[in-house]
Amino acid sequence: RYQGEDRSDGGSRLPQQQAPAHRRQQQEEGEETNDEGWETVGEKKQHGRPQQCEAWNAYKRPPSEQEYSEDFGQIHHGLNVEPTREELNSLTEACSRLWELDMNRLVPGKDYRIECGEGKKVYQKDDMASENLFSWLGDDVLTKPTYSRFCALLDNYNPHQGYKEVVTQQDKHEEAAFIEEIARTAPIKYLHRYLVLKGVASQDYDDFKAMLTSLWFNLYGRCGNSSCSSAFEHVFVGEIKEQRQGETEVSGFHNWIQFYLEEAKGNVDYQGYIFPRRRGESPDSETQLLTVQFEWHGVLKSVSSSLIGVSPEFELALYTLCFFMGGEDNRVDIGPYTVNVKCYRMGNNKIGSVFPIAEN
Repeated sequence: RYQGEDRSDGGSRLPQQQAPAHRRQQQEEGEETNDEGWETVGEKKQHGRPQQCEAWNAYKRPPSEQEYSEDFGQIHHGLNVEPTREELNSLTEACSRLWELDMNRLVPGKDYRIECGEGKKVYQKDDMASENLFSWLGDDVLTKPTYSRFCALLDNYNPHQGYKEVVTQQDKHEEAAFIEEIARTAPIKYLHRYLVLKGVASQDYDDFKAMLTSLWFNLYGRCGNSSCSSAFEHVFVGEIKEQRQGETEVSGFHNWIQFYLEEAKGNVDYQGYIFPRRRGESPDSETQLLTVQFEWHGVLKSVSSSLIGVSPEFELALYTLCFFMGGEDNRVDIGPYTVNVKCYRMGNNKIGSVFPIAEN
């Protein structure tokens, strides 16, 4: 568990909206020229190139007119998605199996590279990262079918919590196409079989896909405002909410793809990783579970955990499984990591928030 990670799932605004160190210096220097040959300290971070989104526009067509990948069973012959008795009796065994079934998980150093920078404690507000978190991402990564359909959903929301969301017909097409695409993957097939055997989901696969669509995309209210949020928006996209006395904070925003894209656009400023409680175990470029601090649109999130390099279908399957089969705290093993998947409910049938916290 990392210091300061708790139920609030948010951050706080920098005092008096003070800019990070590298921005403050530029503001103080103004238009001054370097005539004397001195070296500027704390150069502005270079942002990666934003991905081209023209291809994602095709997903706005009716789902029946779109093309999808082959079912995983036709690609990975012999890959078994039937839960074992041990997995049905153990949530951690089931989560470990989901990790093994994630055929689309990226390989650190091969598909992407991160630069963790320096560590800090949650209450420290100085920018401890001289570079972006993501130094590069393979050109083909976001063209993967489930990845590209996931990316197409990210611009469908107003990040300011409390504003009523307007869902267009094109948005619904993108949602349906995303669910159809991930429904062809092993993690979602496994999730379906697991929930069927537990009596939670219908054996009819179309009914199951409708259940996923409702769970993740149906709008609900937060803080007294109706139809202003959804599980998908909160967990994967992120929200900025107004606090008392004009304070603002970032809530949700636990997805690495959204982080990469927003960082590439210059909307996210990575501030460094949060020290783990266990000393001597700092993250590196191979780490795939990271607890960080960052600014989004100038608003600080003091602590946030995300899985790095996992596929959209894996995350959605993991969080759905924990929602239906677990409680608020779900201590499970995911690959090499012992994780507490925190799951908060809105009523009995809605996901309020869900995110991973490193336990080791």
